[in-house]
Amino acid sequence: MLGFIGGTGAEGRGLALRFAMTGLSTFIGSREPERGLEAAENLLSQYDGLDANLIRGGANEEAAGECEIAIICTPYAGHKSTLLGLKEALKGKIVVDVVAPLSFQKGSISAINVEEGSAAQQAQILMPDSKVVGAFQNISAEDLLIPNKEIPCDVIVCSDNQSAKERIMVLGEHIPGVRSLDGGNLENARYVEQLTALLININRIYKTHSSIK
Repeated sequence: MLGFIGGTGAEGRGLALRFAMTGLSTFIGSREPERGLEAAENLLSQYDGLDANLIRGGANEEAAGECEIAIICTPYAGHKSTLLGLKEALKGKIVVDVVAPLSFQKGSISAINVEEGSAAQQAQILMPDSKVVGAFQNISAEDLLIPNKEIPCDVIVCSDNQSAKERIMVLGEHIPGVRSLDGGNLENARYVEQLTALLININRIYKTHSSIK
């Protein structure tokens, strides 16, 4: 099962939708259990043909405890506290960090300098007994929520654990149009995360959904 930690935002819901469409079991978690449940119910009501057994919702703790693979979708402001609270539940598991630390000021978007190097590296330091992978930071949430839309983009996957990285590369290609690329060690996740700010600015200027390809 895929557990989406802080998964009620567009990115978490979009990824959960796409993976559920391929038959994978998903659980959308939130700090407020009712919000996780509501997000799951909304997806089931909005998209015909989804198996209700494949999209569930509730608390982050429940998602972390039940999942085989956790996908971290929290805003960066709550990244550290969320991971510390789930450290024991995620011990030994693959943890995919999709967080791109961004600052929004006066209509401008820029990357936040993370002391540890990147959100993914911060996650690995906070959870040394988990297998952290950085991936999906640059994929368009809007496109993910259009269920029949092919997304022709590359997903760069970084990790210090090769088997975990390879597993997430396979997972990424469940989404039609996506090609997974081996981005090397986790230290390279900083470049992928920072690129998100550039892509968002380009998309605002040109009113498009550009991505890495």
